[in-house]
Amino acid sequence: MGKECCGKTSLAERFLNDRFAGENRYQNTIGAAFGAKTLDIEGRQVAIGVWDTAGSERYEAMSRMYYRNAKAAIVCYAVNDFDSWDKVKFWVKELQQQESGCRIYICCTKQDLAAKFENKRQCVDYHNTTDFAEEIGAKVLVTSSKTGLNISELFTEIARDYVKDKRNCLESMDDYVMLNKSRKAGTCCPRN
Repeated sequence: MGKECCGKTSLAERFLNDRFAGENRYQNTIGAAFGAKTLDIEGRQVAIGVWDTAGSERYEAMSRMYYRNAKAAIVCYAVNDFDSWDKVKFWVKELQQQESGCRIYICCTKQDLAAKFENKRQCVDYHNTTDFAEEIGAKVLVTSSKTGLNISELFTEIARDYVKDKRNCLESMDDYVMLNKSRKAGTCCPRN
């Protein structure tokens, strides 16, 4: 999620297909695009489904259907775009209201551009990002789809967090049966 032109599609494309289309080949995402990739995390195969949502304001209401029941959301901003940083707060609030159980990862994109700016005031202050992330319980990663910086690390971190959360990982069919029995009995958790 994030403002248009902040690097969401490039992030997804680098993760899913390990390629970067380039700055001059930008096309708006209309609605959303989907891709999936399987990662091996601690001996488990974790399928990561990635919805690349449109950043244009006219598609904001439509985006809800793509993050409904999501376990994780990557909220992006470009290192050189203060408006995209402001939009992060909008998307975080939206996620907290609509999907309170969704883990949030704040992603600073286009880090390769930061070196081009001699005056650091032209870039979003990283400390503002980490302070905000700490306040809301989110994780922060700095990425560059152009160079590949931290792209696989971001998605691996998401998959690891997913595997660590016991609500997401049933050890066996017995666990699944116990979970369903406890739901039918009106309790929230299987009993040991």
